[in-house]
Amino acid sequence: MSNSNVGERIQAHLGAAPVVIFMKGTPDFPQCGFSAQTVAALNACKANFHAVNIFEDPELREALKQFSNWPTYPQVYLKGELLGGCDIALQMYNSGELQTTLAEAGALA
Repeated sequence: MSNSNVGERIQAHLGAAPVVIFMKGTPDFPQCGFSAQTVAALNACKANFHAVNIFEDPELREALKQFSNWPTYPQVYLKGELLGGCDIALQMYNSGELQTTLAEAGALA
């Protein structure tokens, strides 16, 4: 597969919902604590989000690090822009900023 194909897959995922989380595992079965905490924060906000299990697409997992310039997972995107990882999402959640940001983006259930 070519890099442009990976780029197209990344863009397709980013277009699937206002909030996208690239994570280890799935929302129901996260495979790392950071992914689990981030999903919990999104769920607590009642966010509508699209989750991508990076273990199912190793090529995408590597390409996304370059795409985002962010080396770790999870990666949370809001309207196609990188919001950040677990620490940033939790800081935003604890301050109330995550709820406000998601509401303004129309990403709440």
